[in-house]
Amino acid sequence: MNPASPMRLEVVTPGEVMLDRGVSKVSAESPQGAFTLLPRHVDFVAILVPGLIAFVADGDEHLMAVDGGVLIKRGPVVRIATGEAAEGDSVLALQRALRASFEELAEGERRSRAALARLETDLVRRSMEMSEYG
Repeated sequence: MNPASPMRLEVVTPGEVMLDRGVSKVSAESPQGAFTLLPRHVDFVAILVPGLIAFVADGDEHLMAVDGGVLIKRGPVVRIATGEAAEGDSVLALQRALRASFEELAEGERRSRAALARLETDLVRRSMEMSEYG
């Protein structure tokens, strides 16, 4: 690790490694409140609430939205496991990324509900056919 980035931040979702880079500071929020981790911070574990993770890398502050998760700091490594994450340079960029993600989820839910409705209709139709014969 280079001296300007004495910690490593890893953010993983079930599908991919979203981030793996050197950082000098990480800020997040747990149900007990916001906190900041610096390189010499004691080892630490926290449950994260959905919100923003701020981190400093190469002297610049960056943002990442997470859907809750778990943060573990052990030595110089900070690991965050979350269901969903999106990185952006501004709150506006993150808003756009999250809106697109929500729209994709909504479309998937709509398709799932339509498939379920077709299955229910088919089940009722088949039940009625069976009762006519039996």
